[in-house]
Amino acid sequence: MPAKNIYLLKPGKVIKKNTGAGKTGNKANPKKTSVSKTQGSQKLNHIKPSGDREHSFFELVYEVARQIPYGRVTSYGAIAACLGTKLSARMVGWAMNGADKINPTVPAHRVVNRVGLLSGKHHFNPPGKMEKLLKKEGILVKNDIVVQFREKFWDPSEENL
Repeated sequence: MPAKNIYLLKPGKVIKKNTGAGKTGNKANPKKTSVSKTQGSQKLNHIKPSGDREHSFFELVYEVARQIPYGRVTSYGAIAACLGTKLSARMVGWAMNGADKINPTVPAHRVVNRVGLLSGKHHFNPPGKMEKLLKKEGILVKNDIVVQFREKFWDPSEENL
């Protein structure tokens, strides 16, 4: 069996892990991620899911969501684009729907739709919990929409992780 390279997203960095199975020197898709240096820190351009059962798309979504700064929000589409699958915003939403059962905790309340609407609020128990958690972090919400959404928006593809 050929060696597999698995790309993991860890807080602040991408780690390339070679499983070591099979022949050495096998170059099976060596560039799944793109990390650029910006003044001594790493900037994540995109991460593609490894396809490995242990490192599923949902786990990558949760890792990106855990990096959303306190007092900021992002969108389902921004997380999908960061993972290199920008047409998978709905899959990110499905991942967020199950985030309450994941440890370490995932701040799913910080993920909203592309215009700042709390479209996932009905998945919180009670439904007003998402808005309450955002307000606790200083994010104003009016009529289920994040006030000053553009200023509060965090783009995982553009920010230093």
